[in-house]
Amino acid sequence: MMNKPLRQLKGVGEKTEKLFQKIGISDTDDLLRYYPRDYDSYEAPVPIGEVCEGTVAAIQASVVTGVYVNQVRNLQIITTTAADASGRLPLTWFHAPYLRSTLKKGASFVFRGRVVKKQGKLQMEHPEIFTLSAYEEILHSLQPIYSLTAGLSNKMIVKLLKEVLKEQELQPEYLPEEMKERLQLADYNFSLRTIHFPESKEQLLVARKRLVFDEFLLFILAVQLLKEKTETAQNTFPMKKTWTTEQIMENLPYRLTNAQQNAWHEIERDLSGQALMSRLVQGDVGSGKTILAFLAMIMAAENGCQSALMVPTEVLARQHFEAFGKLCEEQGLSCRAVLLTGSCTIKEKRMLYEEIASGSVDIIIGTHALIQEKVSYHRLGLVITDEQHRFGVKQREALSRRGNPPNVLVMSATPIPRTLAIILYGDLDISVIDELPAKRLPVKNCVVGTSYRPKAYSFIEKQVREGRQAYIICPMVEESEGLDAENVLDYSKKLREIFPPDIQISFLHGKMKAKEKNQVMEQFASGENQILVSTTVVEVGVNVPNATVMMVENAERFGLAQLHQLRGRVGRGEHQSYCIFVQGNDVEETSRRLEILNKSNDGFYIAGEDLKLRGPGDLFGIRQSGLMEFKIGDIYRDADILKMASEAAGEILALDPDLSLPQNTLLKEKLFSYMKEDLENLGI
Repeated sequence: MMNKPLRQLKGVGEKTEKLFQKIGISDTDDLLRYYPRDYDSYEAPVPIGEVCEGTVAAIQASVVTGVYVNQVRNLQIITTTAADASGRLPLTWFHAPYLRSTLKKGASFVFRGRVVKKQGKLQMEHPEIFTLSAYEEILHSLQPIYSLTAGLSNKMIVKLLKEVLKEQELQPEYLPEEMKERLQLADYNFSLRTIHFPESKEQLLVARKRLVFDEFLLFILAVQLLKEKTETAQNTFPMKKTWTTEQIMENLPYRLTNAQQNAWHEIERDLSGQALMSRLVQGDVGSGKTILAFLAMIMAAENGCQSALMVPTEVLARQHFEAFGKLCEEQGLSCRAVLLTGSCTIKEKRMLYEEIASGSVDIIIGTHALIQEKVSYHRLGLVITDEQHRFGVKQREALSRRGNPPNVLVMSATPIPRTLAIILYGDLDISVIDELPAKRLPVKNCVVGTSYRPKAYSFIEKQVREGRQAYIICPMVEESEGLDAENVLDYSKKLREIFPPDIQISFLHGKMKAKEKNQVMEQFASGENQILVSTTVVEVGVNVPNATVMMVENAERFGLAQLHQLRGRVGRGEHQSYCIFVQGNDVEETSRRLEILNKSNDGFYIAGEDLKLRGPGDLFGIRQSGLMEFKIGDIYRDADILKMASEAAGEILALDPDLSLPQNTLLKEKLFSYMKEDLENLGI
């Protein structure tokens, strides 16, 4: 079956199509590449006497009481009790009155669900119900679990995937047979089917390895081909070193750290050199990368060149714009900066385009709008992108197509061990800022269980009463079937009942419209709202020096590097800041991982430890979502596959630098569709 719109599949109407579009699926290819986020393993039933709180268990038992329906406010609760030779267990469902006709007293079933403790007694909540023969059919199998949105069920995704895979034609294999054998990589078609419907964990690991390898290989090839262009490119905007930057550094109210000074000298050397600059400045959260970006832009302006600083969110763009204006004012500089974002009106954009094209502005600060819109630059000599994992290879490629390629500086606060950074940023020279400014107070950390929440809430209230603000992070936007984790929407409601009404609570998540997100962020940044409940979208994007508490719910569901990034949202002002990691389970291994964060505020140390803790078979571990925006690969957990893909890319390009040999035709097609898709997503 060729790729076709989802609407052509049986059972997909306009409403369902819109729900799929919400999670980024519009055709059958998207659906096939919408990989499960986890798998459910259907294990043999256990005696009731052996079930444990907080686990998902299956029991084979008989219904021993009637089925009762209770109405509690707007919630309909259905209860009964099941028993086997080892004991009895109450079962509850919500909004399922039809069960009265299914669950007859004396009938025997397999019930499978989460075991919880209510009023000191164990019970099973919302269990699935199977006949013994139906359960035997799926026993020991792995069932895929997908990320969902309200209105879309896991069953629906599974049903459509089965239909598509049944009709799917085999894809031609684009990896050389010899390479596949040597690296022990499975066939692509086998891997695509198996990732959705594995027959065993062993098969699943084999399939996943191949798909992760492909994703890394294509990314690395794209990076290497970009490197070919930049390495040979002449710097058409060579700049002379200028006294202005020296004077600014002298006049700053603080002294740059040695690491900042070293990084600045490398940037200055690159900008004044013959070859085009392609440099990554990697520094932990709060290490002072922004001042280096400002110095580079001032150096460019002094040399008659324009600079563009591109950041992931409008709020951050505005903050940078205001901070740059303040710096110019304090230092008596005449640089002219403008702010260009998606929410500028058509009239404002038209005026900005004219000013940029005429060269009357030196510095353009903005979001994706800098590359999406019809911007024509006068002499764009320097492009700075903030947060590399949000703006990847494709955006740099797009910007460097505008006239003569500019010098490129990439700022990243993502702590990636150097060995991996060299692979991932293969087209960039790397500067590392590995010390924090002296005036920063280290964040105080604690790892706690869910029983600590009341204490945490009263601590947050105390901070708010002292004029401070707090972030609370949840792993999910809304409730999702089969996943026991806090979600932003329900959590916000709950907090409004807990905190006094004069404390303003707002929420933020990635599914909100850009305009709404900006509004919420701005209200929080200006202090209108005191508590912000959010998903990890706040990981990049706003500087609120007044926020002193970061509380992360279900901390076990995030990678350590990501938790460290989140922690970086606090500790930015003069007040002592705190980070509370709430562990939603009592697994010892999780406690050990979180203890690393508790002990250290050093992002590079944490990233290195994270790497050690993740075995290649750790499939069900935590994914560093968002990082580099890989669909299935995780640079920490899959570090070995990343290294393998890097070596394979090197081999391929050594024999065929521009992929023009006949045996690489399919690989080249795959690579260009990979790059094209990402460029189209950016509207380029």
